[in-house]
Amino acid sequence: MFPYRKLSASSVLLATLLLTPLLPAQNPAADLVLIHGHILTVDANDSVAQAIAVRRGVIVKVGTNAEVLEFVGKAPGTRIIDLRGHTATPGLIDSHAHIADGGVQELYGIKLSDAASVAEIVARVKAKVALVKPGEWVTGSGWDEGKLADRRYVTAADLDVVAPNNPVWLIHTTGHYGVANSLALKLAHITASTADPTAGTIDRDSHGTPTGVLKEHSAMEPVNRLIPPVSFEQMRQGILYIQQVLHSEGMTAVKDPDINQLHWDAYKSLLDQGQLKERICVLWHAGSTLQSARKALAQINAVPRLPSTLGDGRLLSCGAKIYMDGSGGARTGWVYDDWLRDAKTPDVTSSGAGNRGYPQIDPVVYREMVRLFHQNAVPVGTHAVGDRAMDLVVDTYGLVEQEQPRSGLRHSIIHANLPTPHALDVMANLQRKYDAGYPEMQPGFLWWIGDIYAANYGLKRGQRLEPFRTLQSRGLLWSGGSDYFVTPVAARFGLWASVARQTAKGTYGLQPFGTAEGVDIHTALRSYTAWGSRQMFLEDKIGTLEVGKRADIAVWDRDLYSVPNEQIKDLKCLMTLLDGEVIYTSPDSSETAEGR
Repeated sequence: MFPYRKLSASSVLLATLLLTPLLPAQNPAADLVLIHGHILTVDANDSVAQAIAVRRGVIVKVGTNAEVLEFVGKAPGTRIIDLRGHTATPGLIDSHAHIADGGVQELYGIKLSDAASVAEIVARVKAKVALVKPGEWVTGSGWDEGKLADRRYVTAADLDVVAPNNPVWLIHTTGHYGVANSLALKLAHITASTADPTAGTIDRDSHGTPTGVLKEHSAMEPVNRLIPPVSFEQMRQGILYIQQVLHSEGMTAVKDPDINQLHWDAYKSLLDQGQLKERICVLWHAGSTLQSARKALAQINAVPRLPSTLGDGRLLSCGAKIYMDGSGGARTGWVYDDWLRDAKTPDVTSSGAGNRGYPQIDPVVYREMVRLFHQNAVPVGTHAVGDRAMDLVVDTYGLVEQEQPRSGLRHSIIHANLPTPHALDVMANLQRKYDAGYPEMQPGFLWWIGDIYAANYGLKRGQRLEPFRTLQSRGLLWSGGSDYFVTPVAARFGLWASVARQTAKGTYGLQPFGTAEGVDIHTALRSYTAWGSRQMFLEDKIGTLEVGKRADIAVWDRDLYSVPNEQIKDLKCLMTLLDGEVIYTSPDSSETAEGR
């Protein structure tokens, strides 16, 4: 045993240990060591260690307790964290989460993600209306018809009863549709005679009257532009709020897509004030035209370009975001075969034709936008949900790479729900030849919005939804994410969903997508660590627990590799470290101690 003394645990996770003499160091002294742990390094060999030594935020040794203690010097100041057998992993990485916008919505809007009925949603709106003046906007987010007992959309008629004098706008959990009350529709000049806009849908009843449900940006924009904009301070507070949640979930890095100048300025402000305790990689909103793409390019050129970062890897400008299609939940994704209702009935458009969704951008314009960014060495992340959209995206990446090879830009396919055999072939070639074509996927979709997915995709198509096992068999890398606020931000849910592939309610069976495309927890964890770090262009700094990497570490109450699969979603984070700094400790834990 090594000569070191520890205090008994208290009600607080961190307890100071008595300082006792230690063996002379044979190596440069560490300022932090973690010992007596079960450390999942997620290195190339999936090694498991006992201890880690850290100096100035960088890992200097991973090994046994005895090996690591050789890095503890005689001088006071070294911090010792006794993990007491608990499991540590690299800090988890979400490669697609709208954390700034989601944080703002949770702080300032009506939370609807746990609503179980239309009546409950209406009651929450009524309560909010009582707190505001007539004419003021009432907003909320997170409703999902798949979780409602009514199994239907919320409508303007529902909201009008409690909000006749306040415009109301409630965003669906997917973010691709929402519902407005009649006053909001009136202010937006949306009537029965209003035609569906290009790349958008105004939902209508059997008489052609708008129900209040508006799908995709072009249909929602007449309402959205009337809502008072988010202030700079609200954005800052939203980020600080969600940052605390991330810390409590062992998450240390996030790719925040689709930002604008306000988001960047808020992140930069927090960084400058020493309050940004996450690694944030952003994608700038590129819009749907060459003009808007050029504007995004100018914004990207006005801040440090990759490989440069701000705050030594705390804030990165990682490229541009483009939307190729819509949503699987809204049935607006661009697919080859008709969307379904109730998992079997073909969906139809207002004209009576089969609904196969639509592109959000003219494909010719899309290719020119990608070409513009690619030629300027800017990584592109393209939202593609449907199989037809995905084929177009990967073919475009292949075309621009062939025209002007730029290995290492890591152009990504965001969501990549439904890759065809062709898309798999193209992605394999892109990854092998150009270090591009990476799916950034959301296993949690199968769970959180899985019941509406099962209804819309259907049994046959659902079997190849989020095909992780196929990607793995083809040697394709992907990264995991939540698309928060679409699904809860905690990565543990995505880890579990990668394995279990279960829906939240089981309306069409608990596993309507089958289990053949599930992966084991070893692979799932890699998609939220090592592979995620590549999509943030930080694989040399984070993603694994190895010598030379930053000490971004999460400590858990159970071993991810040995617990039953159903327990993965119930993981509890005990401690989170960023650059060797303890940024979170579980307030009700007494099982880990720190000293010196």
